[in-house]
Amino acid sequence: MADVNNNGVEDEKEEKILNYVKSLTAIEEAMEPFKEQKRALKQNYIENGWMSREEISLAVKALRLIKDNTDLEQLMDFYATVGKTVK
Repeated sequence: MADVNNNGVEDEKEEKILNYVKSLTAIEEAMEPFKEQKRALKQNYIENGWMSREEISLAVKALRLIKDNTDLEQLMDFYATVGKTVK
């Protein structure tokens, strides 16, 4: 009886994994047009000379810091500390 129960649990786990992978694949496929739009937006700004790749990269980093509610003072302290060890 224990073998049947373990196989049932394993089968259920396998089914959950397969369902997750199928759902993730569907989501990633649905996101692809937006990823392409994002790449096109970046390329448009570069081609028009409105921003450089570096400026875009820094703008995106700033946006992520704001969205993550990063403590800039603490970040700068860490930056200075890490900078001492890397140089």
